[in-house]
Amino acid sequence: MAALAEEQTEVAVKLEPEGPPTLLPPQAGDGAGEGGGGTTNNGPSSGGGGNVAASSSAGGDGGTPKPSAAVSAVAPAGAAPAPTAAPEAGASHDRQTLLAVLQFLRQSNLREAEEALRREARLLEEAVAGSGAPGEVDGAGAEAANALLSRVTASAPGPAAPDPPGTGASGATAVSGSATGPAAPGKVGSVAVEDQPDVSAVLSAYNQQGDPTMYEEYYSGLKHFIECSLDCHRAELSQLFYPLFVHMYLELVYNQHENEAKSFFEKFHGDQECYYQDDLRVLSSLTKKEHMKGNETMLDFRTSKFVLRISRDSYQLLKRHLQEKQNNQIWNIVQEHLYIDIFDGMPRSKQQIDAMVGSLAGEAKREANKSKVFFGLLKEPEIEVPLDDEDEEGENEEGKPKKKKPKKDSIGSKSKKQDPNAPPQNRIPLPELKDSDKLDKIMNMKETTKRVRLGPDCLPSICFYTFLNAYQGLTAVDVTDDSSLIAGGFADSTVRVWSVTPKKLRSVKQAADLSLIDKESDDVLERIMDEKTASELKILYGHSGPVYGASFSPDRNYLLSSSEDGTVRLWSLQTFTCLVGYKGHNYPVWDTQFSPYGYYFVSGGHDRVARLWATDHYQPLRIFAGHLADVNCTRFHPNSNYVATGSADRTVRLWDVLNGNCVRIFTGHKGPIHSLTFSPNGRFLATGATDGRVLLWDIGHGLMVGELKGHTDTVCSLRFSRDGEILASGSMDNTVRLWDAVKAFEDLETDDFTTATGHINLPENSQELLLGTYMTKSTPVVHLHFTRRNLVLAAGAYSPQ
Repeated sequence: MAALAEEQTEVAVKLEPEGPPTLLPPQAGDGAGEGGGGTTNNGPSSGGGGNVAASSSAGGDGGTPKPSAAVSAVAPAGAAPAPTAAPEAGASHDRQTLLAVLQFLRQSNLREAEEALRREARLLEEAVAGSGAPGEVDGAGAEAANALLSRVTASAPGPAAPDPPGTGASGATAVSGSATGPAAPGKVGSVAVEDQPDVSAVLSAYNQQGDPTMYEEYYSGLKHFIECSLDCHRAELSQLFYPLFVHMYLELVYNQHENEAKSFFEKFHGDQECYYQDDLRVLSSLTKKEHMKGNETMLDFRTSKFVLRISRDSYQLLKRHLQEKQNNQIWNIVQEHLYIDIFDGMPRSKQQIDAMVGSLAGEAKREANKSKVFFGLLKEPEIEVPLDDEDEEGENEEGKPKKKKPKKDSIGSKSKKQDPNAPPQNRIPLPELKDSDKLDKIMNMKETTKRVRLGPDCLPSICFYTFLNAYQGLTAVDVTDDSSLIAGGFADSTVRVWSVTPKKLRSVKQAADLSLIDKESDDVLERIMDEKTASELKILYGHSGPVYGASFSPDRNYLLSSSEDGTVRLWSLQTFTCLVGYKGHNYPVWDTQFSPYGYYFVSGGHDRVARLWATDHYQPLRIFAGHLADVNCTRFHPNSNYVATGSADRTVRLWDVLNGNCVRIFTGHKGPIHSLTFSPNGRFLATGATDGRVLLWDIGHGLMVGELKGHTDTVCSLRFSRDGEILASGSMDNTVRLWDAVKAFEDLETDDFTTATGHINLPENSQELLLGTYMTKSTPVVHLHFTRRNLVLAAGAYSPQ
């Protein structure tokens, strides 16, 4: 049964703007003209799901289907919605539907899917024989077949016919965009598009008229059964409490049994895990059917399957119990609203489960983290470094030549050999290196030779920049790679840029003065600057709301800022004026970040999607949709082929820039995620959230490999040292903490069994990894940065108590 459960839909929309051709080539599956294709991932078996590429263009043409291992189909944008049978359909009609689907699969040479469906059909017949309530279970069989049929035929956008119980959300989603603006945000991440065209269709699954007075008895019965089961199964089956509680409560509210719903909530809400308290607070405010219609949390829960990872033994135990008790109300919810990811092997312990759960939609499916990720670094272009006499002496003083060669490797894999895990050099088009970039790289290499080698016995110094009297409310900070400039975004909608070196900030001269300059002279770049404008601070005006994100370009010529006004602005640091306003988000944009190679940048906001842009395109190149809540923070992988996003749905996702697919989903945080950073070698990701924990992830295996506990408030900033030996974390608890990253990542258990089942064993005590805690007087730490010589720069605004 569970194998038929529908996978949570992710939609990756690619919008092709008008104007000059983009660097990224269009993908198979893009619609013609101005439209954009969406790829949704739904599958009949718990193995890899089918791929439905739905695409629509301005003229309404169909897209190009992408072949895949399971079902693959495309509907033209004008096609009618998929026919869905009413749940009351007779058994013969069910069998015909099933045979039609099997015939379709055979014609399409989809043997695996056909076999899986045959097995499921047999399983349903056994259930009929064993349960003693044939009508209801047979109905469930029909629903399962209809669910599959609705996936085979991708439905067109627009108000969909109400789904019968068991089909989940519509099988495929066609998302279209136009040159005037990308797809409306609505609930793109949770399947429904364009501000819920028909909310009643989404809610119709709750139209189950079970006996309202029996709900408490059903839930109590299951609770008693789980609490009396063996210890090894109890921890796994306890995961069912929360999603069943929510769906049973919503079913009572939807069917207008308000008193029963209130009593049910009061009786059982105290049993839920502490990390669901915020969700339960929202739920407690939904007491009438009308409240459900516009509620985002409600719609998320209804349209995305809650994922539970359970061992086969525990699942069989649960199934047997529900069939013996003929507890169809709970069994229906398990089938319709939960996705049970079954694995073979030992059940997981309470600690192992607690480490991974807590997100809005349960755990990530194991399938979601199976695809290959090129986490290695790109080969750096070879640049000859002229050695100064001073450098030569410095090398001899050290007595060990190791500083020069290995250090070059660690900052960017400048070895002759290609990293085996690196993406092909031309996988995505990257901008060419300019002469100024080459000079900067040479400077960087020289600095590297003087870099301090950090470790438990050699901790970095921390230089703290405190923003005093920041009554405008400091909301964002960034520091340039060479640590020469600091930018602050403020709640009064300004962006302020400071020079932190003796060199002052100067603007380029006016056009009339520039025409007088000899363009052939050697110091032409110096002459074009206007000395009269020199100052330590420049203020940039243009946004009409608080500025929540700031990011310098690698070459220090540009600055990005994102704001509550829904725009991302690109500023020139030569003229200190705004060059472009990128409009795509309809709601506040919480974060933006430049690619480490420049040109591309990513933004994420309240509309639940992240967008990939190029500086010379006014429309996004990719839209990364799949999160169920705000995208709070974004980060490029060091090789620029991937983007990580952290969200208020308590998950972290890794997206492939090339095709817009989500290639990793990491669950485990118990609160919204506010900070991300990749290790310099690209292998690991560190994430921080409002729960005060810092989690460490192995990107290649898709596993959590560490948990750092110590902060008592939101972790706002994370940064690895330049050689990846130390991780610094900054928090709202006014502290900077330094952690031993080398020790955290050594002796990792990433064998096949761990990867397959998620049996992770985190060390009990993360205090052994804590190297130091540094308090500020009363300044939350908003930003951290390691200079090229491994000095830590920290920044925050003083908040008087």
